[in-house]
Amino acid sequence: MVAPFQGAELVSAATGPEGELVVVWASRENADALTARTVESDGVSFPDSRTAASVSVHVATYSPHLVTMVPIVGRSLAHSHVQPLPDGGVLLVGARCRWRNGAAESNAAVYDADGELQREGVLGDGIADVQTTPSGEIWVSYFDEGVYGNFGWGEADSPEPIGSPGLIRFRSDLEIAWRYPYDGDFGAISDCYALNVAGEDAWAYYYTDFPIVRIRAAAVTGWSTEVRGAHALVVADDRVVLVGGYGEDRRRLVAGSIQGEAFSVDRPARLVMPNGRPVPRTATVLGRGSELHVVVGQSWLKLGLEDLATR
Repeated sequence: MVAPFQGAELVSAATGPEGELVVVWASRENADALTARTVESDGVSFPDSRTAASVSVHVATYSPHLVTMVPIVGRSLAHSHVQPLPDGGVLLVGARCRWRNGAAESNAAVYDADGELQREGVLGDGIADVQTTPSGEIWVSYFDEGVYGNFGWGEADSPEPIGSPGLIRFRSDLEIAWRYPYDGDFGAISDCYALNVAGEDAWAYYYTDFPIVRIRAAAVTGWSTEVRGAHALVVADDRVVLVGGYGEDRRRLVAGSIQGEAFSVDRPARLVMPNGRPVPRTATVLGRGSELHVVVGQSWLKLGLEDLATR
């Protein structure tokens, strides 16, 4: 990847519905503000939901070379996810969203291709991932704080967390179109570990029982697994690769197929760099459709499912 200006820092990266990479770039000073955390008196730190002052960013799309650039001025969403939209615009969603003084912070913003703000909305707190579809629908997954409440959500004088279902599909106008069912056949979502939106379908893998589920036209189909702690998944027809795990398994690859009611494992392997060295802890690892994307610094690596299944 080529940075859009000298001294640009990569703030966040994500994959789009066509396999493109979308990157938020900012100056070093602004990048620090966009990733800032507040440390409490007991030593616990939490990501800030907003920057102390408005900042400017550039959202670049690569496929694989730079194809579009959207400059955004006056942005305040910290720790945000980024996604492309069908009309050339971009969606920014802050991972954290506070409820205070009887209202929720806006944590979603849609910009057109010129960087002009079109609309804002509230998608809830504790957002783990955001992925758009070719038609512009927005799938949002939530981690445990988004499901059970924090940052003012879920308290006696505040509403139930928006993310309590664990997985929600929003329309392009940022209104809810579909929620994952609490009483589904595969159990409720306590923490959505991995999301993969392929076309208009969504695939998810979640705590506590770690099933693999597919949502197609609001119908949920699922398969049980014995694999715990993966943080990315890659899918193609009945083939699936789960990436990651707890502790020493953080770069594990588990390839297999979904057959009957379960995920049948072929064999485990390890995810490594092209030179055979371990993937750095700072790398961003993303599953989208049948591809795994690994972003290390300003390098972008893309692996197909067939590559992963033979490693």
